[in-house]
Amino acid sequence: MTVSSPHRVAPRPLAERFDYSGTELGAMECARNYHRWIAEMFSPYLGARVIEVGAGVGTFAEYLLGQPGVLELLAMEPAANLFPALQQRLAGHERARAIQGYLGCETLPPADSVVLVNVLEHVRDDVALLRTAKAHLRAGGHLLLFVPALPWLHGSLDRASEHFRRYRKGQLRERLTSAGFHVKTLHYVNLPGVASWFLAGKVLRRKTLGSSSVLFYDRCVVPAVRRIEERWNPLLGQSLIAVASAEIG
Repeated sequence: MTVSSPHRVAPRPLAERFDYSGTELGAMECARNYHRWIAEMFSPYLGARVIEVGAGVGTFAEYLLGQPGVLELLAMEPAANLFPALQQRLAGHERARAIQGYLGCETLPPADSVVLVNVLEHVRDDVALLRTAKAHLRAGGHLLLFVPALPWLHGSLDRASEHFRRYRKGQLRERLTSAGFHVKTLHYVNLPGVASWFLAGKVLRRKTLGSSSVLFYDRCVVPAVRRIEERWNPLLGQSLIAVASAEIG
């Protein structure tokens, strides 16, 4: 299955221009082990046809395209200042298409999975977005979520990145259930990241992530954390990962 290359697709207009003001996306380009880890946790549930919501500049989209069985990726991004980079990044991928807009801005065939990585916290009405995601899934399809965890960690980095919230485990489960999903997997990820985020956002009150610090953490910490957490789900973590089915039972 193939789709038109994104450079042949005109950007979809929005009701009004939206620009993303966060500055962390450039630094997160360095987080290769981190993104690969998330993509491989999602891999068993992706299916052939994937919609990524809030794809940004396309960093995570490339890791999704690298997973076995993914034949078509629709990468959606509403921010006018991010979409050109996303479109350019995916231009060489025959299996990918970039769409400027919000989920629900156009009619799309049902997907095997809808992916949101560090996106849900940016949305004021998160349950409404979850319900929209469910409407875009085939029966039995999967919603794949990765969100920031622990409300008490909310600090300067979250505010600068336009985060409305960080999630508790029970809170995220309730949101998913309210939207009509059956939660299959829900657990914390990246225990050491709790300390690093607290230091950066609550103590030092930084407003962005530096490339050097992201690169150090990604190369020196993430591989070890991954080996441990693949065998043991931590009681707390910087993030939460969830897999939810669009079909109850």
